[in-house]
Amino acid sequence: MFMKIRKFLAAGIACAILAANPVYTGAAGNIDMDYNSDGTVDCFDMISARKNTEISRAEINALQKFLLGVNGKTPAEFEIPDYPIDESCILEPKDTVHTGEGTFYGGGYTGGHAMLDPVSHDYWIVAMNHADYNEAQLAGAYLEVTGELGTINMLVTDELPEGKKGDLDLYTDAFPLIAPVEKGRVPVSWKIVPLDTAENAPISFKYKEGSTEFWCGVQVRNHRYPITKLEYLDENGEFVEIPRRPYNYFESRNMGKGPFTFRITDIYGQVVIDKDIPLSYDDTEIIQGHVQFPE
Repeated sequence: MFMKIRKFLAAGIACAILAANPVYTGAAGNIDMDYNSDGTVDCFDMISARKNTEISRAEINALQKFLLGVNGKTPAEFEIPDYPIDESCILEPKDTVHTGEGTFYGGGYTGGHAMLDPVSHDYWIVAMNHADYNEAQLAGAYLEVTGELGTINMLVTDELPEGKKGDLDLYTDAFPLIAPVEKGRVPVSWKIVPLDTAENAPISFKYKEGSTEFWCGVQVRNHRYPITKLEYLDENGEFVEIPRRPYNYFESRNMGKGPFTFRITDIYGQVVIDKDIPLSYDDTEIIQGHVQFPE
């Protein structure tokens, strides 16, 4: 397994990387990141890149940023709107500290219940107990996790069905950073912190396989804080809430063919509205939005 780096490269370094190795331009013969030579830059190139020992970690980081819609650089501009707080969506005050027990397991980078593949190995990942995960409300949450040996940041990519409220199941290699491995089950505390990649990039969207104008599943990604509610603007000019599934997709049969205007509310009641989001039939495509939540 690659050595873990705790956070993404700084934007300036990433831009330098991409200047030397331009990202996908749409021409099959000119794709520097097309590591499996199929004419498309997608998650399968990440698989090929990780298997190829000649591909540097910096190149893998640049590819990951592209696949996430960040494209390895800070967008020229994106909005941080200032809408009224929706108090009905507030889960807890910011910086609320939770306590529970920490264990460890070997999954979560692929096939996690939050369906966030591909998950960057720049992040430590963690599974959250069923009560706090709350039907995917905390999918993609970024946590500051503390044990007797130290504190690390972790991304929620999976669920721990058997855990009690407050419990976390840490990735195997991360557990020794917060507690002695031989203890196996230890006290931990954790709180939600801002997702680092959201500082320099907007929210993004990913559509579920099989999405059409007649049925659509959409996932919100790169949100600074976890999402409580997603709504779309209907033909009557009214926002309609989209039901959320436990596997972290919002699904509807009534959204139509787009483009969509989404209203998104986080767990602190902060609201953003993102306009002109197209419907994509490509379930590997990450569509970059235009807004981000405030801090």
